[in-house]
Amino acid sequence: MSRPTLSPARRCAYDALIEWEDTSRYAVDILDEFAHRRHLSPSDRGLAQDLLYGVIRHLYLLDGLIEALRKGSIKPHTRQLLRLGLYQLFCTQIAEHAAVHETVELARPHERSLVNAILRTAQRQSTELQAEIATWSAEDRLSHPEFLIQRWTEQYGAEAAEALCVWNNEPAPVYARLNALARDTEALDRVRSQIEPSSLGAEFPDFFRMTGSVESDWIRQGLIYVQDPSTTLACRLLDPQAGETVLDACAAPGGKTSLLAAMMQNQNQLFATDSSESRLEKMRQNLQCLGIEKIHTRCIDWTQADAACDLPLFDAILLDAPCSNTGVMRRRIDVRWRLMERDFDFIARQQLVLLQSVATVLKPGGRIIYSTCSIDHTENEDVIASSGYSVEKTVTSLPWRDGYDGAFVAILRP
Repeated sequence: MSRPTLSPARRCAYDALIEWEDTSRYAVDILDEFAHRRHLSPSDRGLAQDLLYGVIRHLYLLDGLIEALRKGSIKPHTRQLLRLGLYQLFCTQIAEHAAVHETVELARPHERSLVNAILRTAQRQSTELQAEIATWSAEDRLSHPEFLIQRWTEQYGAEAAEALCVWNNEPAPVYARLNALARDTEALDRVRSQIEPSSLGAEFPDFFRMTGSVESDWIRQGLIYVQDPSTTLACRLLDPQAGETVLDACAAPGGKTSLLAAMMQNQNQLFATDSSESRLEKMRQNLQCLGIEKIHTRCIDWTQADAACDLPLFDAILLDAPCSNTGVMRRRIDVRWRLMERDFDFIARQQLVLLQSVATVLKPGGRIIYSTCSIDHTENEDVIASSGYSVEKTVTSLPWRDGYDGAFVAILRP
């Protein structure tokens, strides 16, 4: 009798896990490559993503279960199989028989009996194992490095730190913003009539949660732009006024730039710079798709002494500084495993350099909007305190409190 066809989604997730652990590549890039090469259907790609991202989010938990079920060393490829199977058993609603069977089918002949035995034992002892998990440390139970939990506990309290870990371990919803500058206004009205308003309330009237495949056509037509609501905080705080000249200093891939362009009614007083020409070119393509053409773009590295070049002086500058991404760990699943404690001070020093550099092209009396997608005080409150600039206002979004990505924004007056 021939063997049943193996799920291409599970095979893709398994191979991607091996690639992810053996290299420094990002999970999203690995998945994109593998899914494209293997011609996965949208549903198979979605399952592969759920499995890959889920295992990465829950690494410590899954390894703790493996340790409880099997004493002694396990070969790396076998460990990935067990992680994949145990994730499906303990963290999803996938039918247990399918989770076990498909995982065993992925195994090489010499490891099938071991994988099958461990997963069957996990099934039988599920209640006991769940009770044991409840006694584990937050680090192991919630799969976050101890130093991150400690930082968040010191800055926000133990309850908030745990709530953030729980938040980070859930799949991230995808939001989109209606593009007010879309060329086809009739098509935009049709989109507006078809979407469900977001659950985030009146504060984000043009945002909605993406749920279907038809929305990819809306993206290609420039009717919507994929963007988390947290990214709008900086633009709203900048609040460009008629006649002002505005700089978006670290602009690529263009989400905040496109929103500023809409707020400025597509006038030609918006400048956008980035240190990467390839990222800048991708941003130009994004902006063109959205019907945004009256923007001056320039490749500039603001950490260099001559960064200002021949730019004019600006009434307002948005500095969306590179950061640790601790506010978007739910979305950027590699971050918690790549970030080290010493990185925070290093990043903060770079942010201060950028802040002081962009201030050289600010008009007297002008304002700088300092923004990050970090929730760490070292990159936010400490940086603006070190700048010596006057702080007019700060706004934060905290995932466990607000229900969307974390961000920090401040209005500064040098």
